[in-house]
Amino acid sequence: MKISPAFEEAIFIKRYKRFFADIELSDGSELTIHCANTGSMKNCLTPGQPCWFSRSDNPKRKLPGTLEFITTTGGRLAGVNTARPNKLVVEAIENGVISELQGYDNLRTEVRYGEENSRIDILLEQGETQCFVEVKSVTLEAESKQARFPDAVTTRGAKHLRELINIAKNGDRAVLLFAVLHTGINSVKAAQHIDMKYAELLQKAIASGVEVLVYKAEITPESIALSKRIPFE
Repeated sequence: MKISPAFEEAIFIKRYKRFFADIELSDGSELTIHCANTGSMKNCLTPGQPCWFSRSDNPKRKLPGTLEFITTTGGRLAGVNTARPNKLVVEAIENGVISELQGYDNLRTEVRYGEENSRIDILLEQGETQCFVEVKSVTLEAESKQARFPDAVTTRGAKHLRELINIAKNGDRAVLLFAVLHTGINSVKAAQHIDMKYAELLQKAIASGVEVLVYKAEITPESIALSKRIPFE
């Protein structure tokens, strides 16, 4: 994914009202931008740390930019714009990067499905064969270059796991794909200390035939692209 204009660097000041973030520009002035992340952003909200943001020239927008990457407590950059991961996964599938998801003729996004009135992030189709792909963005940094998911108790994430379990039991392919827009991460693990019920349900999903894939991104101010599979532990 090419970024044009390129991300700009600033200093993170604070996030508030969930969708607002104040940053300090290089000239010392402050700017309020959009924070497209409803999660806790645990370990990603340290005032005074460098961040990257994108600008928009859309006159209909109330805020002139969006918070994209922020420095974690461990000193790494983590992507916090939740609008990015799904698009990056689609791009990686279409470019042949995610080898495990090749061989399908049709790709659709945000398709209604399931017993709990959900929308699947990506639906791949080849004739009557279907592959349901749920994408999750990983930002929570742990020790030893490892990231964890989730960063807060997630009833929505549990709902998606239940849907994928049902898909797998019905004979279709079900995939949970963790997109790691985070520098310095080499593996991902369930955050049992944050949401034990989710971790247990994830183990049940794997036992039911749900596949788990983890792909990390190469990140520069000019581009982001999923590039390499890393382990899920």
